[in-house]
Amino acid sequence: MNSPFSIPVSRLRELAQDALDHARKLGASDCVCEASEATGLSVTTRKQKVETIETTRDKGLGITVYLGKQRGNASTSDFSPDAIRQVVQAAYDIARHTAQDDAAGLPDPDEMETAPVDLDLFHPWEIDAEAAIAIAQRAEEAAFAVSGQIVNSEGANVHTGCDQFVLANSRGFTFGYPQSRHSISVVPIARGAGGMQRDDWYSSARRSIDLAEPEEIGRYAAQRALARLGGRKIETRQCPVLFEAPAACGLLGHLVHAASGGALYRKASFLVDSLGRKLFPDHVNVHEDPFVPRGMGSSPFDEEGVRGHARDVVAGGVLQGYFLSCYSARKLGMKSTGNAGGAHNLVLRSTATRPDDDFEAMLRKLGTGLLVTELIGMGIDYVNGDYSRGASGFWVENGEIAYPVEEITIAGTLPQMFGTVVAVGADTIVRGGRTTGSILIDSMTVGGS
Repeated sequence: MNSPFSIPVSRLRELAQDALDHARKLGASDCVCEASEATGLSVTTRKQKVETIETTRDKGLGITVYLGKQRGNASTSDFSPDAIRQVVQAAYDIARHTAQDDAAGLPDPDEMETAPVDLDLFHPWEIDAEAAIAIAQRAEEAAFAVSGQIVNSEGANVHTGCDQFVLANSRGFTFGYPQSRHSISVVPIARGAGGMQRDDWYSSARRSIDLAEPEEIGRYAAQRALARLGGRKIETRQCPVLFEAPAACGLLGHLVHAASGGALYRKASFLVDSLGRKLFPDHVNVHEDPFVPRGMGSSPFDEEGVRGHARDVVAGGVLQGYFLSCYSARKLGMKSTGNAGGAHNLVLRSTATRPDDDFEAMLRKLGTGLLVTELIGMGIDYVNGDYSRGASGFWVENGEIAYPVEEITIAGTLPQMFGTVVAVGADTIVRGGRTTGSILIDSMTVGGS
Protein backbone atom coordinates (compact mmCIF):
# COMPACT_ATOMS: atom_id res chain seq x y z
CA MET A 1 0.00 0.00 0.00
CA ASN A 2 1.31 3.44 -0.94
CA SER A 3 1.70 5.86 1.94
CA PRO A 4 -0.48 8.98 1.70
CA PHE A 5 2.27 10.97 3.42
CA SER A 6 5.25 12.72 1.88
CA ILE A 7 7.18 13.19 5.14
CA PRO A 8 8.54 10.14 7.01
CA VAL A 9 7.52 9.97 10.66
CA SER A 10 11.23 9.82 11.54
CA ARG A 11 11.59 13.28 10.00
CA LEU A 12 8.69 14.62 12.10
CA ARG A 13 10.48 13.32 15.20
CA GLU A 14 13.69 15.07 14.15
CA LEU A 15 11.88 18.36 13.55
CA ALA A 16 10.12 18.21 16.91
CA GLN A 17 13.36 17.37 18.70
CA ASP A 18 15.25 20.16 16.90
CA ALA A 19 12.60 22.63 18.07
CA LEU A 20 12.83 21.39 21.66
CA ASP A 21 16.63 21.54 21.63
CA HIS A 22 16.59 25.12 20.39
CA ALA A 23 14.04 26.13 23.01
CA ARG A 24 16.20 24.71 25.79
CA LYS A 25 19.24 26.55 24.42
CA LEU A 26 17.27 29.80 24.60
CA GLY A 27 16.53 29.12 28.25
CA ALA A 28 13.14 27.43 28.29
CA SER A 29 12.42 25.60 31.53
CA ASP A 30 10.08 23.27 29.66
CA CYS A 31 8.68 22.96 26.16
CA VAL A 32 6.40 20.83 24.02
CA CYS A 33 6.21 20.51 20.26
CA GLU A 34 3.91 18.83 17.76
CA ALA A 35 4.87 18.20 14.14
CA SER A 36 2.23 16.90 11.78
CA GLU A 37 1.15 16.24 8.22
CA ALA A 38 -2.37 15.78 6.84
CA THR A 39 -3.71 14.85 3.45
CA GLY A 40 -7.24 14.56 2.10
CA LEU A 41 -9.61 14.31 -0.84
CA SER A 42 -13.18 15.62 -0.89
CA VAL A 43 -15.56 15.55 -3.85
CA THR A 44 -19.12 16.82 -4.09
CA THR A 45 -21.64 16.10 -6.81
CA ARG A 46 -25.05 17.71 -7.29
CA LYS A 47 -27.62 16.14 -9.59
CA GLN A 48 -24.85 13.89 -10.96
CA LYS A 49 -22.64 16.83 -11.93
CA VAL A 50 -19.34 17.50 -10.23
CA GLU A 51 -19.55 20.54 -7.95
CA THR A 52 -16.18 20.47 -6.21
CA ILE A 53 -12.97 18.46 -6.10
CA GLU A 54 -10.67 19.41 -3.28
CA THR A 55 -7.34 17.85 -2.45
CA THR A 56 -5.40 18.95 0.61
CA ARG A 57 -1.89 18.42 1.87
CA ASP A 58 -0.95 20.36 4.97
CA LYS A 59 1.93 20.30 7.39
CA GLY A 60 2.59 22.20 10.55
CA LEU A 61 4.76 22.53 13.60
CA GLY A 62 3.60 24.15 16.81
CA ILE A 63 5.67 24.76 19.90
CA THR A 64 4.86 25.93 23.42
CA VAL A 65 7.68 27.33 25.51
CA TYR A 66 7.56 27.67 29.29
CA LEU A 67 9.66 30.04 31.34
CA GLY A 68 8.64 28.83 34.76
CA LYS A 69 4.93 29.67 34.87
CA GLN A 70 5.04 31.93 31.83
CA ARG A 71 3.95 30.41 28.55
CA GLY A 72 4.18 31.30 24.87
CA ASN A 73 3.31 29.39 21.73
CA ALA A 74 3.77 29.83 18.00
CA SER A 75 3.41 27.73 14.86
CA THR A 76 4.67 27.46 11.30
CA SER A 77 4.08 25.45 8.16
CA ASP A 78 7.67 25.94 7.02
CA PHE A 79 9.94 23.07 8.03
CA SER A 80 13.23 24.70 7.04
CA PRO A 81 15.86 25.03 9.81
CA ASP A 82 15.64 28.83 9.78
CA ALA A 83 11.84 28.74 10.10
CA ILE A 84 12.01 26.29 13.00
CA ARG A 85 14.46 28.52 14.86
CA GLN A 86 12.30 31.58 14.16
CA VAL A 87 9.10 29.98 15.44
CA VAL A 88 10.84 28.79 18.60
CA GLN A 89 12.21 32.29 19.14
CA ALA A 90 8.73 33.73 18.65
CA ALA A 91 7.25 31.39 21.26
CA TYR A 92 10.08 32.22 23.64
CA ASP A 93 9.58 35.97 23.19
CA ILE A 94 5.84 35.64 23.78
CA ALA A 95 6.48 33.69 26.98
CA ARG A 96 8.80 36.40 28.26
CA HIS A 97 6.02 38.97 28.06
CA THR A 98 3.10 36.95 29.43
CA ALA A 99 1.86 36.97 33.00
CA GLN A 100 2.61 34.19 35.45
CA ASP A 101 -0.04 31.45 35.44
CA ASP A 102 0.21 28.94 38.27
CA ALA A 103 -1.79 26.36 36.29
CA ALA A 104 0.56 26.44 33.30
CA GLY A 105 2.98 23.61 32.68
CA LEU A 106 3.54 20.16 31.25
CA PRO A 107 1.86 17.04 32.63
CA ASP A 108 3.49 15.43 35.64
CA PRO A 109 5.73 12.50 34.63
CA ASP A 110 3.42 9.94 36.25
CA GLU A 111 0.49 11.19 34.11
CA MET A 112 2.17 10.75 30.72
CA GLU A 113 1.70 7.67 28.59
CA THR A 114 4.87 5.59 28.36
CA ALA A 115 3.77 2.72 26.09
CA PRO A 116 0.93 3.75 23.75
CA VAL A 117 -1.20 0.91 22.43
CA ASP A 118 -1.94 0.49 18.73
CA LEU A 119 -5.68 1.13 18.30
CA ASP A 120 -5.78 0.29 14.57
CA LEU A 121 -6.77 3.84 13.58
CA PHE A 122 -4.94 4.08 10.26
CA HIS A 123 -6.59 2.66 7.14
CA PRO A 124 -5.94 4.81 4.05
CA TRP A 125 -8.56 4.65 1.32
CA GLU A 126 -6.76 4.25 -1.98
CA ILE A 127 -9.25 6.16 -4.07
CA ASP A 128 -8.81 8.85 -6.70
CA ALA A 129 -11.14 11.72 -7.57
CA GLU A 130 -12.79 9.80 -10.40
CA ALA A 131 -13.70 6.87 -8.18
CA ALA A 132 -14.90 9.18 -5.39
CA ILE A 133 -17.12 11.04 -7.86
CA ALA A 134 -18.66 7.74 -8.97
CA ILE A 135 -19.50 6.83 -5.36
CA ALA A 136 -21.10 10.23 -4.73
CA GLN A 137 -23.12 9.86 -7.93
CA ARG A 138 -24.32 6.41 -6.85
CA ALA A 139 -25.57 7.84 -3.56
CA GLU A 140 -27.44 10.67 -5.31
CA GLU A 141 -28.83 8.39 -7.99
CA ALA A 142 -30.23 6.06 -5.35
CA ALA A 143 -31.89 9.01 -3.62
CA PHE A 144 -33.57 10.23 -6.81
CA ALA A 145 -34.71 6.71 -7.65
CA VAL A 146 -36.79 6.45 -4.46
CA SER A 147 -39.55 8.76 -5.72
CA GLY A 148 -40.38 11.33 -8.35
CA GLN A 149 -40.92 13.71 -5.47
CA ILE A 150 -37.15 13.83 -4.92
CA VAL A 151 -36.64 16.77 -7.24
CA ASN A 152 -33.35 18.27 -6.17
CA SER A 153 -30.27 17.78 -4.06
CA GLU A 154 -27.91 19.84 -1.97
CA GLY A 155 -25.26 17.36 -3.03
CA ALA A 156 -23.52 14.13 -2.20
CA ASN A 157 -20.05 14.16 -0.70
CA VAL A 158 -17.25 11.62 -0.42
CA HIS A 159 -14.37 12.52 1.86
CA THR A 160 -11.20 10.71 2.81
CA GLY A 161 -8.47 12.06 5.03
CA CYS A 162 -5.32 10.88 6.81
CA ASP A 163 -2.99 12.58 9.23
CA GLN A 164 0.09 11.70 11.25
CA PHE A 165 1.82 13.56 14.06
CA VAL A 166 4.59 13.38 16.61
CA LEU A 167 4.12 14.98 20.03
CA ALA A 168 7.32 15.55 21.99
CA ASN A 169 8.15 17.38 25.19
CA SER A 170 11.20 18.21 27.25
CA ARG A 171 10.37 15.52 29.83
CA GLY A 172 11.06 12.63 27.50
CA PHE A 173 7.67 12.05 25.89
CA THR A 174 7.97 11.40 22.13
CA PHE A 175 5.08 9.54 20.56
CA GLY A 176 2.62 9.87 17.73
CA TYR A 177 0.53 7.87 15.33
CA PRO A 178 -1.27 8.05 11.99
CA GLN A 179 -5.04 7.94 11.64
CA SER A 180 -7.69 8.02 8.94
CA ARG A 181 -11.30 9.19 8.59
CA HIS A 182 -13.67 8.57 5.70
CA SER A 183 -17.28 9.52 5.03
CA ILE A 184 -20.12 9.46 2.50
CA SER A 185 -23.11 11.80 2.78
CA VAL A 186 -26.07 12.93 0.71
CA VAL A 187 -28.73 15.66 1.13
CA PRO A 188 -31.81 15.12 -1.08
CA ILE A 189 -34.72 17.57 -1.44
CA ALA A 190 -38.34 16.43 -1.75
CA ARG A 191 -41.29 18.42 -3.10
CA GLY A 192 -44.94 17.99 -2.17
CA ALA A 193 -48.17 19.95 -2.20
CA GLY A 194 -47.13 21.91 0.88
CA GLY A 195 -43.65 22.87 -0.32
CA MET A 196 -40.16 21.39 -0.20
CA GLN A 197 -38.24 19.54 2.49
CA ARG A 198 -34.66 18.37 2.81
CA ASP A 199 -32.96 15.77 4.96
CA ASP A 200 -29.61 14.05 5.02
CA TRP A 201 -27.79 10.91 6.03
CA TYR A 202 -24.15 9.93 6.24
CA SER A 203 -21.76 7.19 7.19
CA SER A 204 -18.27 7.67 8.61
CA ALA A 205 -15.55 5.23 9.65
CA ARG A 206 -11.83 4.70 10.07
CA ARG A 207 -11.89 2.01 7.35
CA SER A 208 -13.63 2.51 4.01
CA ILE A 209 -14.92 -1.08 4.12
CA ASP A 210 -16.93 -0.14 7.23
CA LEU A 211 -18.85 2.60 5.42
CA ALA A 212 -22.46 1.94 4.51
CA GLU A 213 -23.15 1.36 0.82
CA PRO A 214 -23.74 4.66 -1.03
CA GLU A 215 -27.07 3.37 -2.36
CA GLU A 216 -28.22 2.60 1.18
CA ILE A 217 -27.26 6.09 2.34
CA GLY A 218 -29.02 7.72 -0.61
CA ARG A 219 -32.23 5.74 -0.23
CA TYR A 220 -32.53 6.37 3.48
CA ALA A 221 -31.81 10.09 3.12
CA ALA A 222 -34.54 10.30 0.46
CA GLN A 223 -37.03 8.45 2.65
CA ARG A 224 -36.33 10.88 5.48
CA ALA A 225 -36.88 13.89 3.22
CA LEU A 226 -40.15 12.46 1.86
CA ALA A 227 -41.43 11.75 5.37
CA ARG A 228 -41.09 15.44 6.24
CA LEU A 229 -43.44 16.63 3.47
CA GLY A 230 -46.63 18.22 4.71
CA GLY A 231 -45.08 19.44 7.95
CA ARG A 232 -47.35 21.54 10.16
CA LYS A 233 -47.21 23.56 13.33
CA ILE A 234 -48.76 22.38 16.56
CA GLU A 235 -50.18 24.30 19.48
CA THR A 236 -47.94 25.02 22.45
CA ARG A 237 -48.13 22.27 25.06
CA GLN A 238 -46.32 20.15 27.62
CA CYS A 239 -45.66 16.62 26.41
CA PRO A 240 -43.11 13.80 26.40
CA VAL A 241 -40.34 14.14 23.83
CA LEU A 242 -38.44 11.35 22.09
CA PHE A 243 -35.07 12.35 20.68
CA GLU A 244 -34.21 10.20 17.67
CA ALA A 245 -30.80 8.59 18.16
CA PRO A 246 -28.79 11.08 16.02
CA ALA A 247 -30.39 14.00 17.88
CA ALA A 248 -29.88 12.20 21.20
CA CYS A 249 -26.12 12.16 20.54
CA GLY A 250 -26.33 15.93 20.89
CA LEU A 251 -27.51 15.51 24.49
CA LEU A 252 -24.26 13.66 25.19
CA GLY A 253 -22.44 16.62 23.70
CA HIS A 254 -24.21 18.96 26.13
CA LEU A 255 -23.14 16.75 29.03
CA VAL A 256 -19.51 16.91 27.87
CA HIS A 257 -19.62 20.69 27.54
CA ALA A 258 -21.12 21.18 30.99
CA ALA A 259 -18.67 18.73 32.60
CA SER A 260 -15.56 20.09 30.84
CA GLY A 261 -12.83 21.73 32.85
CA GLY A 262 -12.86 25.03 30.97
CA ALA A 263 -16.52 25.67 31.77
CA LEU A 264 -16.10 24.46 35.34
CA TYR A 265 -13.17 26.62 36.42
CA ARG A 266 -14.81 29.66 34.82
CA LYS A 267 -17.97 28.88 36.83
CA ALA A 268 -19.84 28.77 33.52
CA SER A 269 -21.58 25.44 34.07
CA PHE A 270 -24.48 24.16 36.11
CA LEU A 271 -22.27 21.17 37.03
CA VAL A 272 -19.77 23.12 39.15
CA ASP A 273 -19.02 21.09 42.30
CA SER A 274 -21.32 18.30 41.14
CA LEU A 275 -19.17 15.16 41.42
CA GLY A 276 -21.17 12.57 43.29
CA ARG A 277 -24.42 14.35 42.46
CA LYS A 278 -27.45 12.56 41.07
CA LEU A 279 -27.79 13.79 37.48
CA PHE A 280 -29.74 11.03 35.69
CA PRO A 281 -32.17 8.37 36.91
CA ASP A 282 -30.71 5.19 38.41
CA HIS A 283 -30.94 3.25 35.15
CA VAL A 284 -28.66 5.60 33.13
CA ASN A 285 -24.90 5.07 32.74
CA VAL A 286 -22.38 6.93 30.57
CA HIS A 287 -19.13 5.12 29.82
CA GLU A 288 -15.95 6.51 28.25
CA ASP A 289 -13.33 4.31 26.59
CA PRO A 290 -10.41 5.86 24.67
CA PHE A 291 -9.14 2.43 23.63
CA VAL A 292 -11.86 1.10 21.32
CA PRO A 293 -10.12 -0.37 18.25
CA ARG A 294 -10.89 1.78 15.18
CA GLY A 295 -13.18 3.98 17.27
CA MET A 296 -13.83 7.46 15.89
CA GLY A 297 -13.12 8.91 19.34
CA SER A 298 -10.17 6.66 20.16
CA SER A 299 -6.70 7.80 21.13
CA PRO A 300 -3.89 6.12 23.10
CA PHE A 301 -3.18 9.48 24.82
CA ASP A 302 -4.67 12.94 24.83
CA GLU A 303 -3.36 16.14 23.24
CA GLU A 304 -0.94 16.64 26.13
CA GLY A 305 0.40 13.08 26.12
CA VAL A 306 -1.61 12.06 29.18
CA ARG A 307 -2.86 8.48 29.26
CA GLY A 308 -6.61 8.03 29.21
CA HIS A 309 -8.72 5.59 31.18
CA ALA A 310 -11.83 3.58 30.48
CA ARG A 311 -14.27 4.82 33.10
CA ASP A 312 -17.87 5.47 34.05
CA VAL A 313 -18.55 9.18 33.75
CA VAL A 314 -22.08 8.51 35.02
CA ALA A 315 -22.88 5.37 37.03
CA GLY A 316 -26.34 4.65 38.39
CA GLY A 317 -27.32 8.18 37.37
CA VAL A 318 -24.57 9.74 39.52
CA LEU A 319 -21.92 12.01 37.98
CA GLN A 320 -18.58 10.30 38.64
CA GLY A 321 -16.12 12.33 36.60
CA TYR A 322 -15.32 15.50 34.68
CA PHE A 323 -13.41 16.00 31.42
CA LEU A 324 -10.15 17.67 32.42
CA SER A 325 -6.89 18.70 30.79
CA CYS A 326 -3.83 19.33 32.92
CA TYR A 327 -4.48 23.08 32.90
CA SER A 328 -8.16 22.89 33.85
CA ALA A 329 -7.42 20.21 36.44
CA ARG A 330 -4.86 22.44 38.16
CA LYS A 331 -7.34 25.30 38.09
CA LEU A 332 -9.77 23.06 39.94
CA GLY A 333 -7.23 21.49 42.30
CA MET A 334 -7.70 18.11 40.62
CA LYS A 335 -5.81 15.69 38.34
CA SER A 336 -6.09 15.45 34.55
CA THR A 337 -8.55 12.86 33.27
CA GLY A 338 -6.72 12.55 29.93
CA ASN A 339 -9.29 14.67 28.11
CA ALA A 340 -7.21 17.49 26.65
CA GLY A 341 -8.92 17.75 23.27
CA GLY A 342 -12.28 16.35 24.40
CA ALA A 343 -14.10 13.17 25.33
CA HIS A 344 -13.34 9.72 23.92
CA ASN A 345 -15.99 7.24 22.74
CA LEU A 346 -18.85 8.06 25.08
CA VAL A 347 -21.66 5.51 25.30
CA LEU A 348 -24.97 6.27 27.02
CA ARG A 349 -26.86 3.17 28.09
CA SER A 350 -29.78 2.24 30.29
CA THR A 351 -29.98 -0.89 32.40
CA ALA A 352 -33.71 -0.89 31.61
CA THR A 353 -33.14 -1.20 27.84
CA ARG A 354 -34.16 -4.57 26.38
CA PRO A 355 -32.85 -6.01 23.09
CA ASP A 356 -36.27 -5.52 21.46
CA ASP A 357 -36.50 -1.82 22.41
CA ASP A 358 -36.07 -0.77 18.79
CA PHE A 359 -37.31 2.50 17.28
CA GLU A 360 -40.89 1.26 16.95
CA ALA A 361 -40.86 0.13 20.57
CA MET A 362 -39.62 3.55 21.62
CA LEU A 363 -42.52 5.17 19.73
CA ARG A 364 -44.87 2.98 21.72
CA LYS A 365 -43.17 4.06 24.95
CA LEU A 366 -43.62 7.68 23.85
CA GLY A 367 -47.31 7.03 23.29
CA THR A 368 -48.57 10.51 22.42
CA GLY A 369 -45.97 13.23 22.12
CA LEU A 370 -43.20 14.68 19.97
CA LEU A 371 -40.49 12.80 18.07
CA VAL A 372 -37.55 15.15 17.43
CA THR A 373 -35.41 14.38 14.38
CA GLU A 374 -33.68 17.72 13.83
CA LEU A 375 -32.55 20.53 16.13
CA ILE A 376 -31.80 24.08 15.05
CA GLY A 377 -29.80 26.79 16.79
CA MET A 378 -27.86 26.71 20.03
CA GLY A 379 -30.18 28.25 22.63
CA ILE A 380 -28.43 26.71 25.65
CA ASP A 381 -27.27 28.57 28.75
CA TYR A 382 -24.76 26.26 30.39
CA VAL A 383 -24.52 28.44 33.49
CA ASN A 384 -28.03 27.51 34.61
CA GLY A 385 -28.82 24.74 32.12
CA ASP A 386 -31.67 26.53 30.35
CA TYR A 387 -32.43 24.79 27.06
CA SER A 388 -34.48 26.18 24.13
CA ARG A 389 -33.96 25.14 20.53
CA GLY A 390 -35.79 25.12 17.25
CA ALA A 391 -36.89 21.66 16.21
CA SER A 392 -38.71 19.59 13.64
CA GLY A 393 -39.88 16.02 13.66
CA PHE A 394 -43.17 14.15 13.96
CA TRP A 395 -46.25 14.17 16.15
CA VAL A 396 -46.93 10.71 17.50
CA GLU A 397 -50.37 9.45 18.55
CA ASN A 398 -50.81 6.20 20.47
CA GLY A 399 -47.34 5.00 19.50
CA GLU A 400 -47.77 5.70 15.76
CA ILE A 401 -46.34 8.58 13.73
CA ALA A 402 -49.33 10.79 12.83
CA TYR A 403 -47.80 13.65 10.81
CA PRO A 404 -44.62 15.72 10.44
CA VAL A 405 -44.23 18.95 12.42
CA GLU A 406 -42.01 21.95 11.81
CA GLU A 407 -41.35 25.50 13.01
CA ILE A 408 -41.56 24.58 16.67
CA THR A 409 -39.32 25.02 19.69
CA ILE A 410 -38.64 22.68 22.56
CA ALA A 411 -37.68 24.07 25.94
CA GLY A 412 -36.70 22.92 29.40
CA THR A 413 -33.49 22.73 31.41
CA LEU A 414 -30.67 20.26 30.99
CA PRO A 415 -30.85 19.19 34.66
CA GLN A 416 -34.57 18.49 34.25
CA MET A 417 -34.05 16.71 30.92
CA PHE A 418 -31.21 14.55 32.21
CA GLY A 419 -33.11 13.79 35.39
CA THR A 420 -36.27 12.65 33.62
CA VAL A 421 -34.88 10.24 31.04
CA VAL A 422 -37.63 7.64 30.91
CA ALA A 423 -36.03 5.19 28.49
CA VAL A 424 -33.09 4.68 26.12
CA GLY A 425 -33.63 2.70 22.94
CA ALA A 426 -31.70 -0.26 21.59
CA ASP A 427 -31.63 1.60 18.24
CA THR A 428 -28.08 2.75 18.89
CA ILE A 429 -26.13 4.89 16.47
CA VAL A 430 -22.54 6.12 16.47
CA ARG A 431 -21.94 9.78 15.66
CA GLY A 432 -18.26 10.60 15.96
CA GLY A 433 -17.18 9.67 19.47
CA ARG A 434 -20.75 9.39 20.84
CA THR A 435 -23.05 6.39 20.93
CA THR A 436 -26.64 6.20 22.15
CA GLY A 437 -30.07 4.99 21.20
CA SER A 438 -33.12 7.24 21.06
CA ILE A 439 -33.80 8.99 24.37
CA LEU A 440 -37.26 9.55 25.83
CA ILE A 441 -37.70 12.59 28.10
CA ASP A 442 -40.70 12.63 30.41
CA SER A 443 -41.93 16.15 29.62
CA MET A 444 -40.83 19.34 27.87
CA THR A 445 -42.48 22.53 26.70
CA VAL A 446 -43.18 22.39 22.97
CA GLY A 447 -43.76 25.83 21.52
CA GLY A 448 -45.85 26.11 18.39
CA SER A 449 -48.63 28.31 17.10
